Amino acid sequence: MRMKLDSDKLHDSLGADGLFCTTHWSVVLAAKTGDESEISKALEQLCRAYWYPLYAFVRRRGLSAADAQDLTQQFFHQLLQRDFLRNIARERGRFRSFLLAALKNFLVSAWHKDHAAKRGGGHLFVSWEDLRAEERYAEEPADNVAPDRLFDQRWALAVMEQAMSQLQSELEAAGKGEQFARLKPFLSREGGKEEYAALGEQWGVTAGAVTVAIHRLRRRYGDVLRGIVAQTVAGPDEVEEEVRFLVDQVSAA
Repeated sequence: MRMKLDSDKLHDSLGADGLFCTTHWSVVLAAKTGDESEISKALEQLCRAYWYPLYAFVRRRGLSAADAQDLTQQFFHQLLQRDFLRNIARERGRFRSFLLAALKNFLVSAWHKDHAAKRGGGHLFVSWEDLRAEERYAEEPADNVAPDRLFDQRWALAVMEQAMSQLQSELEAAGKGEQFARLKPFLSREGGKEEYAALGEQWGVTAGAVTVAIHRLRRRYGDVLRGIVAQTVAGPDEVEEEVRFLVDQVSAA
């Protein structure tokens, strides 16, 4: 079956604005005084989005898989406590830096010594079995990458994976899931003329039209990525710097 590719409609279906009104900081700050049930749901989503960089950091610190799972889970639980959030202000900077500093403080505190052994207690945010936490960690390079560096690299991948997932959802909602699957590889590499011509032949368009569609898909991915990054920084002036940081981390991984 030949599928018609309309690059203009593709662009229209992706929208124009990649920035969101709700930021990670606004969720955290609202948790100090907002509706507990709604804010808890939002915070749980953040925990689920960023669990692996935190887990990898704890594991790279030399803790066992079981202890790392317990401590990461308990850290998430503490993150939801209003006493913990009381003195937090958006001016503290990047959400990435805030989470890592909070985790480090948590690990050196006496609190975890009293509670780490209580497996299964408290609020369960992530299922380690479903997420294959230790399987993922086993795939990490067996080198001397410092815990902080590993956290930054895995944070960068987590943000980019969120952007890719959102982009995919947008295309699928517009009925263009197959187009996304075919064009996705070209988000990270340049294709050859033969590849573009072959896709154009399948879709009944020119290779030039495929090139335009890929360009627009890359541009939309950049918009989505910046929208997610905007949720993690203190202000819009920090977005581009943080994007460059993430790209550098992925390139070095």
